[in-house]
Amino acid sequence: MDNSVLQDAILNGLISTQYQGNTLLGPQLLTNNQSSTIWQTLRHELLSCKNFTWSVAFITLDMLVPFKAVMADLAQQGVQGTIITSDYLNFNHPAMFEELQKIPNLTVRIADLNGFHTKGYLFDHGKYQTVIIGSANFTRSALLVNKEWNLKLSSRQEGSLFQQLTAELNAVKHESTVLTSEWIAEYRKNWQPPKTRVTQPEKLKPIEPNQMQQAALGQLSTLIKTGAKKGLVVSATGTGKTYLGAFAVNKYQPRRFLYVVHREQIAKKSLASFRRVIGGKKTDYGLLTGNRHDWNAKYLFATVQTLSQQAVLDKLKATEFDYILIDEAHRAAAPSYQRILNHFMPQFWLGMTATPERMDNQDVFKLFDYHLAYEIRLKDALAAKMLAPFHYVGVTDYEVDGEVITETSKLNQLIVSKRVNYVLNQLDYYGYCGDQPRGLVFCSRQAEAKELAVQFNAANHPAIALTNQSSSQERAKAVEQLEAGKIEYIITVDLFNEGVDIPSVNQIVMMRNTQSPIVFIQQLGRGLRKYPGKDFVTVIDFIGNYQHNYMIPLALNQDNSRSKDQARREVKVPTNFDVSTINFTKVAEEQILASLDKVKLDSMRELRQAYHDLANQLGRAPLLGDFYRYGSVDPRVFAQNSQLNHYGDFLEKMGTELKLTKYERQVLAFLTKELLNGKRPHELILLQCLLRGTCSIDAFKAELEQQNIRVTPAVLQSVDDILSLQFFNVKAGKQLKKDQYGGLPIIDHPDLLTYQLNSKIRAGLESDNDFKCLFTDVLTTGLEIAKQYDLKQAFTLYQQYDRKDVCRLLNWPLDVSAPLYGYRVAEDVCPIFITYHKDAEEKRNAIYNNQLQDGRSLRWYTRTPRHLSSDEVQRLLAGVKEGKPQVKLHLFVKQSDAVGKEFYYLGPAYVQPDSVREELVGPKKKAAVGMDLVLEQPLTPAMMNLLAI
Repeated sequence: MDNSVLQDAILNGLISTQYQGNTLLGPQLLTNNQSSTIWQTLRHELLSCKNFTWSVAFITLDMLVPFKAVMADLAQQGVQGTIITSDYLNFNHPAMFEELQKIPNLTVRIADLNGFHTKGYLFDHGKYQTVIIGSANFTRSALLVNKEWNLKLSSRQEGSLFQQLTAELNAVKHESTVLTSEWIAEYRKNWQPPKTRVTQPEKLKPIEPNQMQQAALGQLSTLIKTGAKKGLVVSATGTGKTYLGAFAVNKYQPRRFLYVVHREQIAKKSLASFRRVIGGKKTDYGLLTGNRHDWNAKYLFATVQTLSQQAVLDKLKATEFDYILIDEAHRAAAPSYQRILNHFMPQFWLGMTATPERMDNQDVFKLFDYHLAYEIRLKDALAAKMLAPFHYVGVTDYEVDGEVITETSKLNQLIVSKRVNYVLNQLDYYGYCGDQPRGLVFCSRQAEAKELAVQFNAANHPAIALTNQSSSQERAKAVEQLEAGKIEYIITVDLFNEGVDIPSVNQIVMMRNTQSPIVFIQQLGRGLRKYPGKDFVTVIDFIGNYQHNYMIPLALNQDNSRSKDQARREVKVPTNFDVSTINFTKVAEEQILASLDKVKLDSMRELRQAYHDLANQLGRAPLLGDFYRYGSVDPRVFAQNSQLNHYGDFLEKMGTELKLTKYERQVLAFLTKELLNGKRPHELILLQCLLRGTCSIDAFKAELEQQNIRVTPAVLQSVDDILSLQFFNVKAGKQLKKDQYGGLPIIDHPDLLTYQLNSKIRAGLESDNDFKCLFTDVLTTGLEIAKQYDLKQAFTLYQQYDRKDVCRLLNWPLDVSAPLYGYRVAEDVCPIFITYHKDAEEKRNAIYNNQLQDGRSLRWYTRTPRHLSSDEVQRLLAGVKEGKPQVKLHLFVKQSDAVGKEFYYLGPAYVQPDSVREELVGPKKKAAVGMDLVLEQPLTPAMMNLLAI
């Protein structure tokens, strides 16, 4: 990096935005918002620095798990760091210092200074240094959600600011000592936690519905008022599902109430919760289990095993209860539950579940008349503070003879002592919240669980293995021992996916292949219940070389889109859910991406399953708009599927009979393949207007202006080119592309100033309900998708476009994407397409060595042979030397050819005039013109991570 890059960045930040400076290097105000957090910036700086020194007064345990994940990767690169902190105000917990000691590539120093309250983060990048100073301590709240202000600055070593900072850090270091175990022991002896405000004891507090429960109760009341007899509530594990049921029953005031659940232990706990909410005499509440038969209780809590017996049902009238609640309602398709559902006739059935999706394809929604009264999913529950936050870390599993564990690894490889030691070291490194670990370990085989328990015990980590052969008494005793702290781990094979409540669990350990997002969320949920003193749960996932690793980011993000691009983003730039974090070590990330590259997320099998899941929820065949509205498959996935011309094709594959003519199918194919992506809404808006009849050009322009959408003569002409199909008047295989879409213009012009749909489409819309339904579905869905884009501009920063999209959005009269390749110099614009990482060394970008490492500029070359005197080059560079370029450059980049046809739009770029020169490039040394391109908007850290720069 030369001095001009840093200089321009500083001038941009401190003098004027007219200087095209690099925002990654320039002065920047860091805050926490929806698009970024202070932690994301710190993480990016850590991963790109050569060493770092932090001087920060307060550090909390709850931020160390994601920090350790980064430090583990830095340790592999030999990167060291130093943190200077203190014992100021007794804020820092003794356990926090112990956890810092576990990080081998970190030196911790304790400042011996009164009133030490600094908050500064210095990163040495070799050629320059970056410092972040402001209000944020190294705490979870400060780095993820609080309103904090921090100033980020970059400087050379020779800079006055850096020298001042270095001098201050050296002074602080001089007044500090290296953290030792002896210091921690002495600190712990005298440490007292900061005083907190005394609150009313929990047992005296009246139970009131929280905000989300209030919303659910309102929806249930509305549903009942409509005359519905059944309703389903989907509520994430730990969100107060039982209390919500009690509030609902109390509001309904039934004559008699029945609660059905699959375990006596849960029935007893639910009874206590209901009594706490509803109140009344103790004799009003009773159990119907194998051990008790309180037949006359007003509020009866029954196990399904007892209630479903025919002799028991015979004693209870069909109308015995006017309100029945089925807990864990996803089980209700089982024969025992069906006997109960078929016997009773209450005024209202309420089903409650955390996981309505079923791996056995049973239709849970149908059992409750497709009435989804309310839904509280994991992300919403975390944001509403209803659950304990989690810190997930995906680490690579142990290597045996150079090979990472796979699904087919032999048992002796899974239980080899070196693997167990590796696992225990990772559990110790990432730690837990609390005085000791209380962990659930999920593994893949029963023999593995038993042997792991033996080795955990031998290593002084008391553990019990539970399998489906363990009795209910053995399971209950193990849970009791874990809660009492007599053991540290319960090791099981999918046994505790649901139906167990151990709020004190502070570690979830996954030592098995993820084969189902449903099971993954169930197991994650075992640790998310709130518990006194539990500020977070640590989730450690040992990721082997598994075929289904791609499911991990999908499960964590509850992503059903079937979009590979979305899944890659979730791995490369993990999302934070409020103060919960997702972290992958570098090797684990590579294993997930390798798995993702091998899978076809949008296969017909995957789409068929998604269709059935959503159809079960809706009680009818879903349309594209339903998939979008319910956060299921991204509708664009159907458009991109080579086996489908339009969504009607898919419906027919699902068994729906449609009456469509050949031409109607061609029109639907045009709408789906060309317009559904919403990247320009103009055509969709015009077609929607034309559903009502003719539309004048003035009325069309007025509609666009009212929606604050850009409209120019060139755009209007391009819309006409698209809807007349002239844009597609190019060869595609053996025929003109426009012929694939029926050959006829979609719109006619009765006169020069009016649009209308062509007569065949009008006739089809008037007489064919299937055609009209599918036609309007594409329009409405496309317009919803269009809301993702900046409709005032042709392109939206960091959105994805393929070459055909670019031709259309630049208002070119023809689709010239086929011969476009790397760039095309038009009259006043030139789109440039760059594949950042080429697989083959002889390929173009491997030869030309495009770089974006400073987040701002790269060296780019024309095609060969080209000279400075070439007409194309002259047009490209016209006005560049004078600072008035005549051709605007738009830069599009994708990571590699493996990610598909779409490129990320990185924004406009300009040529550095003094960088232009003719060079000989490639193995055959052919002439090309090279130049430095500079982005007007430097890349964000997230985009640099996504492109692996």
